[in-house]
Parts: sequence; C-alpha cells; structure tokens
Amino acid sequence: MSEINTPIPTVAVVVFNDFSPFHVSVPSIVFGKDTLGETLFNLELVAGEEGLITSSAGMQVHPSADLSALQSADIVILPYWRSLTEQPPAPALAAIQSAADRGAWVVGLCLGGYVLAYAGLLKGKHVATHWELEHDFNQRFPAAQLDTNALYVEDGNIITSAGTAAGIDCCLYLFRKYYGSSLANKVARRMVVPPYRDGGQAQFIEHPIPTSTSDARLNQLMERIRSDITHRYTLDELAERVMMTRRTFTRKFYKATGMSFGEWLAAERLNLAQDILETTDLSIEQIVEQTGFSSVMAFREKFKTRCGVSPNQWRKSFRR
Repeated sequence: MSEINTPIPTVAVVVFNDFSPFHVSVPSIVFGKDTLGETLFNLELVAGEEGLITSSAGMQVHPSADLSALQSADIVILPYWRSLTEQPPAPALAAIQSAADRGAWVVGLCLGGYVLAYAGLLKGKHVATHWELEHDFNQRFPAAQLDTNALYVEDGNIITSAGTAAGIDCCLYLFRKYYGSSLANKVARRMVVPPYRDGGQAQFIEHPIPTSTSDARLNQLMERIRSDITHRYTLDELAERVMMTRRTFTRKFYKATGMSFGEWLAAERLNLAQDILETTDLSIEQIVEQTGFSSVMAFREKFKTRCGVSPNQWRKSFRR
C-alpha cells in the first residue's frame, strides 16, 4: 500500500435516482475545491443511469459526466444505493467492474457497498457496511468477509465503509493517501470532525485534534506548547501559566477540547511524528527526540495503539 503520485487525481462519484443527499455530499466536500480553496482533485458527478437523478426528498442533481468517465477515473465512489434487493443497472455494474479491473480505487460508502457486491467485486474481500445490515449482507453475499466493527476496510483497490459518518473517515483516508496527513487534517478541521474516531481492526484513520478553543488564554498556551513540544509539562506548571488552579485548568481544558491535556499533547506529538515520517528520512530515535516522547518503546506503543500500524509501516504507506 503506497502513496499514489498523479498530477491531479480524478474522483468520479456515481449517483443514481433516489440518491441520499448526505452521502453524495461527503465525497463532494472532501474532494471538492471549495473546502481548501484549491483544486486537488478533479471531481465529477457521474450519472449511474439514464433519466432524472432525484433524491427521495425531491432534490435533483445534474451530473457532469456519464459512465464513460469511469474509464479514466483514479477513484470511483459509490456513495449510496436505493435498495438492498434491487440489482443496479447492468451498464453501471460493467463500468464499475472495468474500473476495478484496471486498478482504480473503487469505493462503496455505506449502501454503496451493495453496488460493489452486486458487481461481483467483494467475493473473498474483507469489507465493511452498516452494522444493522450485517444479517442481510451476509445472506446475500456470503463470499464476502464482513467486518461490522470497522469504520472502513481496504482490501486491494476496494474500500468499503460503514454507516453515514464513516463515509467521512473513509474519504479522508483516501485524501491522505494522495496528499498526506497535514492537508487531510486541515480538511477534517474545516469539516469540524470529532477529535477521535476509533477505527477498530488494523486500519488507521485520521485523528484531527482541536487547534483552538473559545478561551484566548488556552489558545496562547496551546500555541506555546506546540512551539516547545518536547518539554516535560506538568499540570501545575500549565495551570500557573494561565492563572488558574490545577482543578480549574483541567476542567476548562477538557471542556474546551473534549480531551484531557495528556491526550491532547500525545495527539499533537503523534501528528507531528506522522508528518516527520512522511516528509523526512529521520530515524525513529531522532523522531522521538523531536516529538518529546519519553522513549522509543513508548513512542512505538502509542503510535501502534492510535494508528494501527508501526511507524515504519506508516512511513512506507504515506512517504511523500
């Protein structure tokens, strides 16, 4: 699993009649140009069938391309499907199969995984879907290996995700494969993604952390800590800097960030370590020294616990 290098990747989001507005919006926001104000992906809405493409709520989309766009797309996303029992249109299934065969990323978000299953792409694959669909999915597609504990699962060039919000995690994961953690974190923060999303199993997901709070004193303190991340901080020291009691500081910091100070600091250090792994050839020992972890062993344990892989595996996957 390695980072992909293409000039501007193309993302084809396939939409069908009775689409879910939210599910279509997720890849549109993550891969669209408006979130960061620049074009990092060429995003296309692709009509999965002929006729009007209207949601059950009456919203209508006007796709910019037809199924021929899947012949050259780097990423093909199926954000939704209208029925567990209905076979998707044969031309759409053929186009999706062809995209998968030539090595494009093919992604099924939530019920979009049913489209991939109907296309025959999930046989023998480890997959994810919404936990409520476990019984139905297993009955219909017994050759797939379903993991209902995972937010998303990657198996080869096929990625499937669980319920509604897990589509965000899945799309951010793909974003990071192309552009690394820093930009993916920036997108997540713009979208106000919760600080922690435990991914379960062995995959690793983005853990965006609060960059600021509504308390100016805490904001200044957080910036100061980032500029001296290796310092050994104590709660008494920090409380004194913001002129609070230790108890008040602990309570206000958690209320402002949703994390204890120790959790926040560890997350900051791990995010910095991810960036260093992706952008330099520094040794693990040097990274530990630059990020403030107490030892190589402590760093490896925290990294593996949070990311699901070792630092070296992370570097191999996301080296820019």
